[in-house]
Amino acid sequence: MKKIWMLLAMLCLFTLSACGAGTAQTDTAQPAEATAQADDKQTITYQSENGPVEVPANPKRVIVLSSFAGNVMALNVNLVGVDSWSKKNPNFAEKLAGVAEVTDEDLEKIIELDPDLIIGLSNIKNVEKLKKIAPTVTYTYGKVDYLTQHLEIGKLLNREEEAKAWIADFKQRAQAVGKEIKAKIGEETTVSVIENWEKQLYVYGNNWGRGTEILYQEMGLAMPEKVKEMALKDGWYALSLEVLRDYAGDYVILSKNADTDNSFQETETYKNIPAVKNHRVIEVNAKEFYFNDPLTLELQLKVFAERFLNN
Repeated sequence: MKKIWMLLAMLCLFTLSACGAGTAQTDTAQPAEATAQADDKQTITYQSENGPVEVPANPKRVIVLSSFAGNVMALNVNLVGVDSWSKKNPNFAEKLAGVAEVTDEDLEKIIELDPDLIIGLSNIKNVEKLKKIAPTVTYTYGKVDYLTQHLEIGKLLNREEEAKAWIADFKQRAQAVGKEIKAKIGEETTVSVIENWEKQLYVYGNNWGRGTEILYQEMGLAMPEKVKEMALKDGWYALSLEVLRDYAGDYVILSKNADTDNSFQETETYKNIPAVKNHRVIEVNAKEFYFNDPLTLELQLKVFAERFLNN
């Protein structure tokens, strides 16, 4: 009998101990959950070009309606919706596999995606309606240079230090590659960036994506005088095949769309351009090269290093 009472006492003691441990675990879990919820509700004030905007301190469901998807992804912030140009970008395909394609007119779809932050260019539609769905911040393209633009996205997403670190590192690497390229091809050798879109040829200045920022701003490669004259102010200039020779540098970066008419490349006019005859045309995928965000810039830098230095 005495043994039975001892066993019962031990069982009771064990049960109380287990209950106590369970209670302790619950008590410690509750503050952690509360902290996480509090973190989700924290906000910062971002000084946008249109004034202060209260945005999440830790955004988790961001929609980008134009241009800046690569900036957001580079800072490891989750996207739930992006514009069609980003969605069609092969360089973004893996990262955007589960992300919805939306426009500034898909208000119902945007509501369903439940964003906590919306980002776009200043020319998007329905801005006031979008603001009622989630904090909305827009940027005017070209108002600041491409690296400052990434820094601004960093500030908006509360990732300023990460953005600063990448900018400093990228500038150093791009300028180093630029020195190697100039040492190989010559200081005065010119480079132009040409694109064909829907039977219209364009030449680009130094701030319109397609690698122009790297080539001209960071590497300091020479631009043909005619391009300086016509494309620097607006960032681009439309031209005809007949005058393409005047705008083609010693090297040509041809931003090529495979799904448009590229028959101009079969003409004698094109084939007789010195850069073409000398095999100094570097063809790139236009859909991958449009933007000037960190993911695109890293790709552009890799391609330029390989194509200029390894040929």
